[in-house]
Amino acid sequence: MSLIERTQRWSQANTFLAITLVVAMGLVVGTTKVAGEVYEAVADADGIALIDRPLLDWILRVRTPDLNAVVAFYSNTGGPVLQPIIVGLVVLFLCWRWRSRTPLVLAAIASAGALLLTLLGKELVGRTRPPLAEAIPPYESSPSFPSGHTLIATVVAGIVAYLLVHWFRTRGTRVVWLILLSIYAVTMGLSRVYLGHHWLTDVIVGWLIGIAWVAVVVSLHRLWLLARAKHGPQRWNTMLDK
Repeated sequence: MSLIERTQRWSQANTFLAITLVVAMGLVVGTTKVAGEVYEAVADADGIALIDRPLLDWILRVRTPDLNAVVAFYSNTGGPVLQPIIVGLVVLFLCWRWRSRTPLVLAAIASAGALLLTLLGKELVGRTRPPLAEAIPPYESSPSFPSGHTLIATVVAGIVAYLLVHWFRTRGTRVVWLILLSIYAVTMGLSRVYLGHHWLTDVIVGWLIGIAWVAVVVSLHRLWLLARAKHGPQRWNTMLDK
């Protein structure tokens, strides 16, 4: 039997998984390509990067003290202190309801990967943040590209959405959660631009890399489930058991 015939038989027997993997690969390839083009624009100071400075100038004109305080508070919920607490509570609740460690393991893998990608990106690119005089405190001194808040928020929102879609059975509930979590990822990124902590292109790449990493984690989980179903939980003892 040829490789093509084996692939066709496997795809027919695992239609949903095949679709998941195709979509995931498309997301990874597409987002990686676009992220690369944004990076080139940043490096060459042309293309979409030309909007960074005019957008920040417009934001400086529309800021108000009350709005500054609200956006700063919201952005801080996606920081290294509050976000792990909030996500941890959600994950522990799902672990308790599922009687499974799956949410904890997936969230840990996704978050660790997002943090590593953020650190690597900042180290490799080393882009300077917007001027401190135009930022709203608390100030940050790490490199600007990509936006860590945005990347991690996107990954967290994506993994939680995946878990909740797996948990809830009604389409309406799933759609509501997908919309809410998408809004969270988008607004977290935009809050970083408003506060003057990142350029818009930092945020765009944060979204793109986050989506790609979520696609990878979800695909690996689906493949794990397939392997356990075919070979039995005794052999594939049991880190992800849902």
